[in-house]
Amino acid sequence: MSTHKLQKIGLTRTAPVQGEGNDNDNCTEQAAMRPAMGVRRLFSFTQLYFFALSYMSSWEAMATNIGLVFYNGGPRAMVWGFFIVIAGVLCQVASLSEMASVQPIAGGQYHWTWHWAPRRYQRSITWLQGWVTWFSWISILAGVVNVAANVTTTLVAANYPSYVLQGWHTVLVMYAYLLVLGGLNMYAFWLIPWVEVLAGLLHIVLWIVVATVLLTLAPRHTAEFVFFEKSNLSGWNNDFVAFNLGIVLITWGFVGFDASAHLAEETRKARLSTPRAMFWSICMNGLLAFGMIVIFLTCLGDVDDVLTATYPLLAISLNATNSVAGASALLVGFLFTVISVSIGSVADGALPAYFSYVDPKQRIPVRSVWLPLIIVAVLALLNLASYTAFSVIISLSTFGLYQSYFLSIGCMLYARTRGHFHTAPWSLGKAGIPVNIFAMLYSAWLGIFMCFPNYLPITAGLMNYALPINAVIWIFAFGSWFAWGRKRWPGLDVEVIEYIVADGDRDTKE
Repeated sequence: MSTHKLQKIGLTRTAPVQGEGNDNDNCTEQAAMRPAMGVRRLFSFTQLYFFALSYMSSWEAMATNIGLVFYNGGPRAMVWGFFIVIAGVLCQVASLSEMASVQPIAGGQYHWTWHWAPRRYQRSITWLQGWVTWFSWISILAGVVNVAANVTTTLVAANYPSYVLQGWHTVLVMYAYLLVLGGLNMYAFWLIPWVEVLAGLLHIVLWIVVATVLLTLAPRHTAEFVFFEKSNLSGWNNDFVAFNLGIVLITWGFVGFDASAHLAEETRKARLSTPRAMFWSICMNGLLAFGMIVIFLTCLGDVDDVLTATYPLLAISLNATNSVAGASALLVGFLFTVISVSIGSVADGALPAYFSYVDPKQRIPVRSVWLPLIIVAVLALLNLASYTAFSVIISLSTFGLYQSYFLSIGCMLYARTRGHFHTAPWSLGKAGIPVNIFAMLYSAWLGIFMCFPNYLPITAGLMNYALPINAVIWIFAFGSWFAWGRKRWPGLDVEVIEYIVADGDRDTKE
């Protein structure tokens, strides 16, 4: 695999990349795909920061999962478990931010793994990392677009009581969003930084509006309920397991922060802008998310209404405002932030060389924009069978990215302990080793519980498919490595990487 932006710089590749052969025809084809043009660095630090802020949508993710916490752990798991999650995530993002400062490149974990992995296993680990990361991002895109579609149909159902939701309705709404996202990325990519600024501002303004409405109008639960209420409706009788399953819900609002790193090649002064945007957006989102957790639990209203609601935020808003129009207005603002996340999901990732072709007119990798959209469009058809079938795919997202973080941080730690790690403008300094170790321990710990069944007894409809679908990805990655990559893939193009990294301090768009 190779980053989707490699051909932008107009260099002559001396070695084939994953998915290429060594024959002259292939080389000629690759040379023909390289327009001689530079990368457009459209994002300033401010724009990238607001992108990172809205992309995480951390407090909005809490609204999505607030009802599910009553199945495992209850309010106390969400409140106190938050501190476990935020500590681990801060160590994760600090580690990846330092990597992004050393190598501000679109491939992210894929390139960082190559850069710091033990030389003996460099190619194989990088190959595995590339496939796991790419499939995880496909899963995230599918999940985010599905959330946007579900929020849309929920709004329609709330305002038109006679409306009956069908699976194909969700599919068509998803297709509409996918077409809009593809068109925006293809024909108006220059607009995306400003869309993300607007989304980031709305992310903060909407928090203030929702908090004000709920605290002013909604009935209150007691502090004892908010901080100490236990609830295990899932069938798990073991409080320790239920608590850890409860805090896994929080991770959905803090996974994918590496999206900013995948836009490093489009960012000015990327060595500093990228790590700062990644780290400080998590700090800000952490404050917003914890505040909203306490507010949601305080103003929750009737728990049964939230548990039976299609979308919990709508039930909470209806309980506070007693108005479908008022509750819908809050949800429309939330929908816009979800759509902005979808826009970002299309813009990054790592793809085989064929898809890194840059259209000379649009100056974007058109093939790499439409490939994930087409894949998600095909996967969306699973909704016609059942949502369970579609959830099999999106269950990979968080678990897959946690493995991606674990691999890249592990390689970084290996390089540190052997004196091969060179400091960058954004550096952890002496705190690097303990931060890296805690990030890996946290990733492994939560990764274990991401594979646990969320409900007992286990049925096909309630099965947690994260482990089996992840196993399929790993079998594919290992199989393709031994069948093809081990002998035919020479690794990443060092010349291209060095060019991009050297350009990381550029402060101009063109």
